[in-house]
Amino acid sequence: MTSLSRWPEMLAAWAIPDSVDAPESPWVLPREVFARRADRQIADPVGATYRMAAEALDRPGTVLDIGAAAGAASLPLVGRTSVTSVTALDTDAELLAAYGRRATALGVEHRLLSGRWPDLAGDAGAADVVVCANVVYNVADLASFATALTEAAQRRVVVELAARHPLTELNPLWQRFHGIERPAGPTAADCVAALAEAGIEPEVVEWSLPPEPEYAEFTTLVDVTRRRLCLPASAAQNVARALLDLGVDPEVPPDLGSSGRALVTLAWSA
Repeated sequence: MTSLSRWPEMLAAWAIPDSVDAPESPWVLPREVFARRADRQIADPVGATYRMAAEALDRPGTVLDIGAAAGAASLPLVGRTSVTSVTALDTDAELLAAYGRRATALGVEHRLLSGRWPDLAGDAGAADVVVCANVVYNVADLASFATALTEAAQRRVVVELAARHPLTELNPLWQRFHGIERPAGPTAADCVAALAEAGIEPEVVEWSLPPEPEYAEFTTLVDVTRRRLCLPASAAQNVARALLDLGVDPEVPPDLGSSGRALVTLAWSA
């Protein structure tokens, strides 16, 4: 079996087991986390994703942001590089609106596209730099997705992902509450291997985000984690205790199950 064929199988293994009855949808989209990340990056950009995108914008150019959320991957480039316009594509209307508000405040020309990549590749058109942060673990057909990124970029593609599937951070809690062993992957290394089979050999940079509160309140983290674990509201106190036992600092609540702090940036030329 090839790396490309293993990739969708590893992603499919994250389906909720039939033995678990979820009282609410466990597939939580933490919009607050994406908004806070965008604001921090816009104010003070850090990390390899920003650096590698900025390197390709040493002269005027456009940016296409795939899975843009509130703009953490692309909007920090505005005012610090020669960005002339940005196009943001995302499936979530609220996050796209949040992106639009931030882009307007920064005074940059922008377009907002609601939908999936590469379905809207034709509408998005070409850009000098294409960025895509924390999306690929939701992409089963990685070859088509990445090939479309390459075809859209005129200078560089920059992809950010967690070092391993972000939901692995919840594995100890699945064991604690359900006695279920969850998958250990895929990882960024699996992604790189799959891309190589698709003819893409990116530069790979591993890096870490500094500890920052991703939620305003610990109670919000507790509620999101409870839902992700398919537990009822009555289990909130037990989830809070489990998070503390796991070493979570309630003053700096992270988003377990999102991108995490151990990140990998992949970049390749158009």
